[in-house]
Amino acid sequence: MSNIRSAFANGKAFIPFITCGDPDLETTAKVVRAAAENGADLIELGIPFSDPTAEGPVIQGANIRALAGGVTTDKVFELVKELRRDIKIPLVFMTYANVVYSYDAERFMARCCEAGVDGVILPDLPFEEKGEFSAVAKQYGVDLISLIAPTSENRIAMIAKEAEGFIYIVSSLGVTGVRSEISTDIGEIVKVIRENTNIPCAVGFGISKPEQAAKMAGLSDGAIVGSAIIRILEQYGRDAAPYVGEYVKSMKEAIIS
Repeated sequence: MSNIRSAFANGKAFIPFITCGDPDLETTAKVVRAAAENGADLIELGIPFSDPTAEGPVIQGANIRALAGGVTTDKVFELVKELRRDIKIPLVFMTYANVVYSYDAERFMARCCEAGVDGVILPDLPFEEKGEFSAVAKQYGVDLISLIAPTSENRIAMIAKEAEGFIYIVSSLGVTGVRSEISTDIGEIVKVIRENTNIPCAVGFGISKPEQAAKMAGLSDGAIVGSAIIRILEQYGRDAAPYVGEYVKSMKEAIIS
């Protein structure tokens, strides 16, 4: 069983997303620990990229701040190695194909394996083109996590059959960001996934409030939150860790109640 599956072993999973290096890597380490201590089941770590096409303005801002602060992919790997001294829950990278490609895919996956990264999410990698990355990821025991969007329609079954780790269901069209309501028929997407795989699926994009998280986790196996956490970091900067911890606790309680 992949380590990622363990995040879903005790009921619904809460998955926070954190951009590494916003405002600095020391703060990222504190925030990751605060999230883990307060009930996060798996944490997505964003490797900053200069052109994050799937992101809305909030996470774009975090990428810009992190890059301006001198964060590099190498420094992010070092951060994960340091976190792994005490963080036991699964950690996955969310970044862009270009980051992996320019780093060299094999070297990237080898370092993921060495640092203790369980999976990689590449939102700009089309399913049909994942071959060049998935073979090398498998070689190093790293799950290449698939995304299923409202536009996937007749491809959902095909993507689900080949999925590993967990499936990231994109709740809405467009970029990441907080939304007042999610109108996609998540239940229908989950139904097709369940017919084709027993791999867990979690919903992300647009979730910020406990009631939204509870609703989405009710339809799937978990909820993913990014922009709302980045906003806390934007507001509190280096003092954000306890506030992120409180937020994670409230979200986790909402999805398991």
